Amino acid sequence: MQIETDHLTKRYRRVTALRDCSLAIPGCEVFGLLGPNGAGKTTLLRLLLGHLRPTCGSARVGRWDCVRESLQVRRQVAYLPGEVRLFRRMRGSGVLKFFARVRPEGSWQRARRVADRLQLDLSRRVASMSTGMRQKLALAAVFSCDTPLLILDEPTSNLDPTMRGNVMDMVKEAHNAGRTVLFSSHVLPEVEQVCDRVGILCDGALVHTQVMSELRRRHRIHAHLRGPVPTPPPGEESLSIQTDTAGNMVMETSGDLAALLGWLATLPLAAVRIEPVGLRAVYERYHVHPPQEKDASGA
Repeated sequence: MQIETDHLTKRYRRVTALRDCSLAIPGCEVFGLLGPNGAGKTTLLRLLLGHLRPTCGSARVGRWDCVRESLQVRRQVAYLPGEVRLFRRMRGSGVLKFFARVRPEGSWQRARRVADRLQLDLSRRVASMSTGMRQKLALAAVFSCDTPLLILDEPTSNLDPTMRGNVMDMVKEAHNAGRTVLFSSHVLPEVEQVCDRVGILCDGALVHTQVMSELRRRHRIHAHLRGPVPTPPPGEESLSIQTDTAGNMVMETSGDLAALLGWLATLPLAAVRIEPVGLRAVYERYHVHPPQEKDASGA
């Protein structure tokens, strides 16, 4: 299920919650939205579902327009809102049976299997459940719907690390089954673990998209030399070589690490450390040390 937005914008009087967002998500992709509170993540998700009307711009899910054909859009989507509200007087089993009946794609049997996987006691009333238990109940309702698109707003909030891992495993399984998954999160390791691509939002603007397979090939090398910093080896003229405050040589590469290691072996090394660049370094580029000019490229 494809998702496309074209200069999508939402303003509330003097506040711009989302500005000029153009994004294309192909079918069968796991796409993660990153950004602090107020960055525009939830606004974007609600615009896609037709819960909000854009100030300008447009959005489509599959072949349907998110404003004019929002009912058709929602038929394709299983949605987990960031603030889950459930029927407090009902037992967990009753809640899941209700959602299984109202959604043609729902299934009480699938919902019960997800609840068991999340170790949720369905005999308890919602009013007596903890915040984490209610989150598990909502997840069971959402993952029981066999829709081509999952939209999840902070799906692992209020869950312990084990349950977070279970939810990410379910996202992977949905992806393997050919479904598209769009979710927002504050937890960088889980985004890094499951996403094909990531979009970083800042002050309502999409400032960067990152292909995760490319990021996984990037490494940072710290080398302490017993001599001067050399020039890049042949074929690596574009390699960025800098020195840190301790005088160590620092390089980033997205190319053939083996070839670079062969060159390093010829240098007078006292010590060397190699680490993946990781998603945190990319995120902090925009939210800790923001550049003067931000873009939405995958560079």
